[in-house]
Amino acid sequence: MSDQGTWVDQALREHADHAQEEHAGPAGRPAGGTSDREQQVLDRIDRARRRRPRVREERITMSHGAGGKASRTLVEAVFLDAFTNPLLDPLEDAAQLHVNGGRVALTTDSYVVSPLFFPGGDIGDLAVNGTVNDLAVSGATPLYLSAGFILEEGFPVAQLQEIVASMQAAAQAAGVQVVTGDTKVVQRGKADGCYINTAGVGVVEHDMSLGVANAQPGDAVIVSGPIGDHGVTIMLARGELDIEADITSDTAALNGLIADLLETTPGVRALRDATRGGVATILNEVATAAGAGVLVNEDAIPVRPVVRGASELLGIDPMYVACEGRMVVVVDGSEADKALAALRSHPLGADAAVIGHITADTPGLVLLKTAFGGTRIVDLLVGDPLPRIC
Repeated sequence: MSDQGTWVDQALREHADHAQEEHAGPAGRPAGGTSDREQQVLDRIDRARRRRPRVREERITMSHGAGGKASRTLVEAVFLDAFTNPLLDPLEDAAQLHVNGGRVALTTDSYVVSPLFFPGGDIGDLAVNGTVNDLAVSGATPLYLSAGFILEEGFPVAQLQEIVASMQAAAQAAGVQVVTGDTKVVQRGKADGCYINTAGVGVVEHDMSLGVANAQPGDAVIVSGPIGDHGVTIMLARGELDIEADITSDTAALNGLIADLLETTPGVRALRDATRGGVATILNEVATAAGAGVLVNEDAIPVRPVVRGASELLGIDPMYVACEGRMVVVVDGSEADKALAALRSHPLGADAAVIGHITADTPGLVLLKTAFGGTRIVDLLVGDPLPRIC
């Protein structure tokens, strides 16, 4: 029996076990009122997702930092459970604070990428660009950053100077300033050269309310360019695989691109930069928060041939591979062409593409229409195939 058959049979058995305990299925469907095999499995998935999250592992694993299922469970079961409040609960990339009648966005991030230097960038510009992007996708104009460094004893000063110079260049290009910071040093062997923590502050100067929970059936889903460049670049830069490819990281600050988009397209509902867990994770976050389905066309997803080829050799799906200069846009379907034109008019959005749309069917699930004409579920990432990519 195939793994898929075993999984389906197990899901059906669990469905039957719970049928006696439940009088109504999800979304008002009568429990046990359908004999359709696929629908029963979907119902089982829905119930599993609605259970209270619980970390089953006794110790932290690399999967907890991969941006997939384990990451979400850790965040919700440990951090959100402890810190829950209206500002944190939406789990957007930045918190929206109301100060003296205005709106301020606040975000934080940490960077542990390995190697520290890679084709197209380094940990320094990655830290600046990533923080700027978390502010920008929340609809804010990024202004100020902090920079905290955790350095390992023996780390070359020349490399630190190179990283700091890269941060300054990236900050200048993005129109932000690093205005405060901190430095700590740990014993040799207690870190991996250099880690960076950042915080970012920006102002929201418009009345738009952006968030993945705003997605509605009929909305279009757009990616701003080819996906997977950064993750594949990092994997190849480690030199652990005998693969050579002409690929560089897509790390870039997206605040200029986003400003152009929001100025011309009032129907934008949500923006997310597709970092850890890739585009697939973002789409699952949209489906879950909005209580809607997402249908994506595999043929419409832009992936460079070199990324697709390297991904196949590595045994990974480009939809789960991190980007550092790409975003997912959810926009009113009637304004999809307008949004696409705005993105393509900017160098960082020249290859933007509509990849799917929001549906009222299969709420909470992401479905992919494959190149062969079939349909499959795109779930959250399981495991950590690409550790420490940012």
